[in-house]
Amino acid sequence: MPLAEHLRELRNRLAKALLAIVVVTVVAAFFYRDIINFLTDPILESVGCEKSFEELARSKAGSEPCAQITINGLLGPFTLALKVSLTAGIVLASPVWLYQLWAFVAPGLHRNEKKYAYAFVASGAPLFLVGAYFAYAVLPTSAKVLIDFTPSDVDNLLPLDELLDLVTRMVVVFGLSFELPLLLVMLNLTGVLSGKRMLGWWRAMIMGITLFAAIATPSTDPLTMMMLAGPIWVLYFAAVSIALLNDRRKSRRAALEPDDDEASDLDLTPEDIGEVEPVTTARALPEQATRDRVNGFDDVT
Repeated sequence: MPLAEHLRELRNRLAKALLAIVVVTVVAAFFYRDIINFLTDPILESVGCEKSFEELARSKAGSEPCAQITINGLLGPFTLALKVSLTAGIVLASPVWLYQLWAFVAPGLHRNEKKYAYAFVASGAPLFLVGAYFAYAVLPTSAKVLIDFTPSDVDNLLPLDELLDLVTRMVVVFGLSFELPLLLVMLNLTGVLSGKRMLGWWRAMIMGITLFAAIATPSTDPLTMMMLAGPIWVLYFAAVSIALLNDRRKSRRAALEPDDDEASDLDLTPEDIGEVEPVTTARALPEQATRDRVNGFDDVT
C-alpha cells in the first residue's frame, strides 16, 4: 500500500475503535452505580461501618476501627460517574479495539509471526484475568489489615475516588505480575534469554516473588500471601520448562544443519506446483544457421 492508503486505513481503524469505546461508555453510564458497588462491596463488608459515626461516638461501640466511604464536592459524583463509565468502556470494549489494532498490524507479519502473536494473545488474556481475580479476592483482607493502623478515637473517612484508584492499581499490578511467564517465554523464543540461565535464577525469582506477594498483600496471614506467590511460582517454572524444551529443539535442529564453513546439499527437486512443463522446441532459442555474427554477437556470446 502507498503511505496515504496506510494512513487512511489507520484513520478508519481508530474511528471504529473510538466508536466502540463511546458506545460502551454510554451504556455503562446507566449502570455505573452497579459497577461501583461491585468494586467496593467486598471492601465495605470487611472494613465498612455499620453505624454512623455519631452513633458510634454516643454508644462507644466502635471497638474496632472502620471506614466510611465519602465523596467530596458537588461535582464529585458527576466526575466519578464519568470516570467509572469511561474506564468500563475502555475495558469492556477491549475486544473491539484490540481486533482493530490486530487487523492493522497483521498484514505486515509473516505466517510464523502471526502464529506466535495468536499464541501470546490467547495465553496473555487469561493470565491477566486470573491475576485480576486474585487481586479482587485479597482486597478485603488487605483493607482489613490497613484499617487496623487507624489510631483509636479517630474517624476514618475513605474517599470513593481514592478507593477506586486503589482497586484499579491492585488489579493492574496483579494482572501484570501473572504475565511474567509469558514475558520470559517470549524472550526465550527471540533468543535473548536461554532456559538454562532462567533456571539458574530460580532462588532469586522465588525470593522476589515472595517479597512481591508480601508487599502486595499486607496481611499477617501467610495463607493469603501464599495464595498469590504460589501460582506465580508455578507459572515461572512452567515458563522455564517451555524454554528448556525450546532450547533442546533448537540444538537438535542446529545439529542437523551444516557447519558455518560447510556447504549445504542442493535440493534440485522441483517444488510441488503441479506438472513441470517441458520446454518445447518452439520456445527454445533458434539455432544459428551460419557463423556470421548477428547484431555483432554469435552463439557463444
